[in-house]
Amino acid sequence: MIKAEFFVQLIGAAFFLILNIYLAKQGFSDPEIANFISFRFLAVMLLAFPLGFYIKGKPLKPFFLMGSLGVPTVAIALVLAVQYGLYQYLPTLFILWGVVFTLFQVSSLPYVMRNTSVENQSHAISLNYATHSFGTILSGIIIFGFGQFMREMDEGIILLFISVLGFVGVYYLLKMKVDIVVPVKKGLQWKSYDWDLLIKAIIPTLIIAVGAGLTIPFINLFFFHNFQIDSTGFAVIGGVASVLVAFLALLVPNVKNKMGFKKGITYTQTTAVIALVSLATTEFFANYWWALPVAVMCYWVRTPLMNMAAPMTSELTMNYVGKKNQEMLSAIMAAIWSGSWFFSSQIFRYLKAEGLPYAYIFYITAALYSFGVFMYYILVLDYEKRK
Repeated sequence: MIKAEFFVQLIGAAFFLILNIYLAKQGFSDPEIANFISFRFLAVMLLAFPLGFYIKGKPLKPFFLMGSLGVPTVAIALVLAVQYGLYQYLPTLFILWGVVFTLFQVSSLPYVMRNTSVENQSHAISLNYATHSFGTILSGIIIFGFGQFMREMDEGIILLFISVLGFVGVYYLLKMKVDIVVPVKKGLQWKSYDWDLLIKAIIPTLIIAVGAGLTIPFINLFFFHNFQIDSTGFAVIGGVASVLVAFLALLVPNVKNKMGFKKGITYTQTTAVIALVSLATTEFFANYWWALPVAVMCYWVRTPLMNMAAPMTSELTMNYVGKKNQEMLSAIMAAIWSGSWFFSSQIFRYLKAEGLPYAYIFYITAALYSFGVFMYYILVLDYEKRK
């Protein structure tokens, strides 16, 4: 499953790195790009919650197969629509892209929880999260290689190449034999879940997700507009960040064992918030030679540390809500991230249309992050008390 997810994440990472820059070069404004991106998150928001109900008690391999086939297919269609000026189809394609990504995204963490022993959960969750980093590393190398040795190829050709490569994931899914199904009682209903635990678990994620949606999807535009960093340059920046993310993600089990959830989550996320504030501030000094190196270094600190906390927060919340609530929690988390990013993308679109600098938008993210970190701290205290 994780090998297959790597190829899905390879496509997602490539689109994260250069799609916005590609659209900007095609003449789309920042507000227009934000509007397109929001459609993907709208689809996940609407689908993830009912999907969480549906997958409980069912084998997950069919959902993985639909996702592995759907993600590269829709990605290819999306790039071709841009290349041939079929802009009226872009909202629909972004929605479809969100749907096929959701099939994999909502199912992956429940699959890990079902098919791993308790002593291996931390490692399995960390490896599951690391697939995005490994995908970003490889896609960054491919994008950089095209930029250096095949400069006549634009971002659209690169995205098509990586999308076709993504079909390899289907091969690994066809080899997947283990798919444990946890039996459930017939007539599973709303009251079957512990909603008080679920609500407590999702509040910190909701706060952080709203803040992240204002920044993460548009960080490449921040570097593109303020420091004229093109696709090749941002692929390198993002690739190095992903190497750091992957390295730290694999250290998460050791960090959790030594520091515990309380210190592990709080320290890493707080440092990441400080780095984000510093990154945002470089916009006001963009004309100075040192601004770009400082911005890049801050990005390389913020990204791995914020992502390092994600496996810990996932393990914390999964164990906090208990086994019978885990599929629903995974679905709600996916819906929250995408729903928050949908609304955040629309807020970003409005703020940029009003001419607000990126720095102020990033400061809003930092404030929300800080509040979210505090709420995770409260959740850890409650978890330890319940244990």
